Amino acid sequence: MQSSRIFIVGSGVVGAATGGGFRDAGHDVTFIDINEARVEELKGRGWDARTEIDLTDEPESLIFLTLPTPNDGHRYDLTAFTAGTASVGRALKGSAARHTVVVRSTVPPGTTEGLVKDTLEENSGLVANEGFGLASNPEFLRAVSAAEDFANPWMTVIASRDPQVVERLRALLAPFGGEMRTFSNPAEAEFVKCAHNIFNATKISFWNEMWLVAQKLGVDLDPIAATVARSAEGSINPEYGIRGGAPYGGVCLPKDTQGFLGFAKTIDVDMPLLSAVVETNDRLAAIVSEEVDTATHAASHAQLRQAASGKETTAVAAGSGQQQHEPA
Repeated sequence: MQSSRIFIVGSGVVGAATGGGFRDAGHDVTFIDINEARVEELKGRGWDARTEIDLTDEPESLIFLTLPTPNDGHRYDLTAFTAGTASVGRALKGSAARHTVVVRSTVPPGTTEGLVKDTLEENSGLVANEGFGLASNPEFLRAVSAAEDFANPWMTVIASRDPQVVERLRALLAPFGGEMRTFSNPAEAEFVKCAHNIFNATKISFWNEMWLVAQKLGVDLDPIAATVARSAEGSINPEYGIRGGAPYGGVCLPKDTQGFLGFAKTIDVDMPLLSAVVETNDRLAAIVSEEVDTATHAASHAQLRQAASGKETTAVAAGSGQQQHEPA
């Protein structure tokens, strides 16, 4: 594998794991962090670490943004992320080589081609995908095992408008193994990471809500949850329930979601997550019903117009839009 020149901008847990993994694979890596104590710590490991990025005499490189993006209430705080991105833009301005900036931090969908692109162009005077490459490669690293997760990924996601950038990153990351998914729109990759974390959080809250019911009933939830994890199609079938815009229907799912809410009320357990599940499904069902009615109405008018003009008519069948979620 050919060695690549790599800069890691933001050298916390994610940055250290990412850069350390690339170093172990034989790449030439430099870590950038404004925290001088952190830089000295990395130097103590024998790593090349600096407080500023300088691309003046550097060959073509990959610059990974692994900057912090904490939440501030119900929003992402992109202050440090924006500052780090601006510093990369200024460094690009002084370089003759064409570098590629890769967003690895978790950011809201649209950030790479919005804030990052604008900030880099403003500070470099260059145009994205011409003067520099731009891509998204979200991380899926757990804090307790970040280095191991980077070395042995179960999923790698890459996105860029430039097919050559996608292929370059694929060649860089494929040797680590794991399944790889690529996209042409960076917002899709950013969305994957956000949805990934939110899905995990939702599953945890679901079982915590069920735990409250189990506590009231005086039963042990652990063997129940372990059994459901093996019996529920939503757990064992990756394709189950992932088609957006199609509410659940049939008999069992509406009956048990509604019925269990009433049961929980009798034992004085509030279930806001389950209530939200029902509310969301009801809202989607109403939207789908309205769309079907509109499509049917339009088709009927089209048929009448065709009949009036003496043309043959074609029957148009509108689907229910309902997900097939009944157990086998």
